[in-house]
Amino acid sequence: MDEIKLTRLSHGGGCGCKIAPALLQEILGVAKEKLPFPDLMVGTETSDDAAVYRLNDEQAIIATTDFFMPIVDDPFDFGRIAATNAISDIYAMGGTPIMALAIVGMPIDKLSPETIRKILQGGEAVCRDAGIPIAGGHSIDSQEPIYGLVALGLVHPKMVKKNSAARDGDVLILGKGLGVGVLAAALKKEILSDAGYQQLIATTTKLNKVGSALAPISGVHALTDVTGFGLLGHLLEICRGSGLSADVMFDQVPVLSEALPLAQQGIGPGAIGRNLASYGHAVDFAPQLDEWKQRLMADAQTSGGLLVAVAPESVDEVLKHFRETGFTQAAVIGKMKQGAARVAVL
Repeated sequence: MDEIKLTRLSHGGGCGCKIAPALLQEILGVAKEKLPFPDLMVGTETSDDAAVYRLNDEQAIIATTDFFMPIVDDPFDFGRIAATNAISDIYAMGGTPIMALAIVGMPIDKLSPETIRKILQGGEAVCRDAGIPIAGGHSIDSQEPIYGLVALGLVHPKMVKKNSAARDGDVLILGKGLGVGVLAAALKKEILSDAGYQQLIATTTKLNKVGSALAPISGVHALTDVTGFGLLGHLLEICRGSGLSADVMFDQVPVLSEALPLAQQGIGPGAIGRNLASYGHAVDFAPQLDEWKQRLMADAQTSGGLLVAVAPESVDEVLKHFRETGFTQAAVIGKMKQGAARVAVL
């Protein structure tokens, strides 16, 4: 079977496939009241990373699902990226993954069984690294390649890290550099260097295991991962859920080195424009901030870094955990403060 590149089979790739925040809110509506399930600790109220349901005084189960179209052409790498991204939501709640189910939609008239098998093997490789089995799943014949996971995890009910519990004065720490969407867009344009591709794969297949280590730290108040809505979109979710404002210092935000010159040239996914159109009214950019910098703050990340709101006295401990687990770009990028749910980029 003569196959075309995976990215040519999809209209979008990775978390850039997400429905724009404003349209998604219009579709879903606003949760006006808490559902009558007292053990549902986290639902849809604050657009958190996963659902959390209390099983008993010692255990709560975390449930999430994530899937998308190819962000790269190599089938094994595509599977790895999709699985890493899905499991990240468990770590973003402070949990430990225990099991996954595969979500598979493939154009079987265009892709060979061998190629599809490589995608699944990529996902299996990441799950082995996370120490969990893929215990089942579901597959369909679809027009575009789709792969992802249902991921399940466990966390102590007192250690759940929501995106809505940030406090005034908290310091913001970002675990991975921005620029995944920029690199993916360059790949699709066939202008990405080998070094850029290697950096893209390295960052998107690095599991956010550090989230489990951050859960017991009382000074860690809020936690989320940065994906398709960009850094600004997911920080605004923290602001809205916590009833606070945030300041971000652009020069302190880590950026993937191979993505930087591409971003400066204006390269990036269409999701950047959709993101800014959705929430730009809630962002105050400093007048001197170049347009490419504004766009980078809204770049759609796939399997992005953890964003942590932490008490000042716990910053060193949190950064130590990031460093010890190989997140060399983790950095303090700003702070939470009193005010309406807005983000100022300085």
